[in-house]
Amino acid sequence: MKLIDISADLLTAPVYPGDPEPRLHVVSRIANGDECNLSALYACLHAGTHADAPMHFVDGGLSISEMPLDCYIGPCTVVEIGPGPVTGEQIDALVKPGCERVLFKSGGGAYFLESAGDELTALGVRLVGTDAQSVGCPGNQVRPHRALLRENVAVLEGLNLEEAKPGDYFLIAPPVKIAGCDGAPVRAALAVDDIFWGGV
Repeated sequence: MKLIDISADLLTAPVYPGDPEPRLHVVSRIANGDECNLSALYACLHAGTHADAPMHFVDGGLSISEMPLDCYIGPCTVVEIGPGPVTGEQIDALVKPGCERVLFKSGGGAYFLESAGDELTALGVRLVGTDAQSVGCPGNQVRPHRALLRENVAVLEGLNLEEAKPGDYFLIAPPVKIAGCDGAPVRAALAVDDIFWGGV
């Protein structure tokens, strides 16, 4: 099985403006005479590569532990787009009918307009991923997020798609199970080919 790691390092990835920076606390070290190496992590649930739960922008929406795991695992398509706003018209031209999971590769510079979110849900897309820190942008976060999350579309943000060429893959990106929370870290990978799945 050939895998492409599409996760950013949680401690070194860019932090969204206003969010707390991740911190690693060393609890014990063998080199200091302790019996094991042990660390504790403090991080925003939306740091690094992560999943947004519906409740992140929808009051009363599903928490990350309530999202179906099969949203995050299955065939997907990587689409390359330029930086700047992504419109519904662009989505209609780029996303194939029947595509359930789509990852947008833009070098981190693309953000979605509400019309893009509406078109993705109309196409039946179950998961939307981006290599930007957010599907929205400062001053325009609520509408694109809600267009997706109110329909329980899974959202992945902060992906590292540098090594992923446009095309079809098998996505493996389950979020950490944290009850009642609005998001969670993800270790995401793309399977290029595999005998069990017969290729993608």
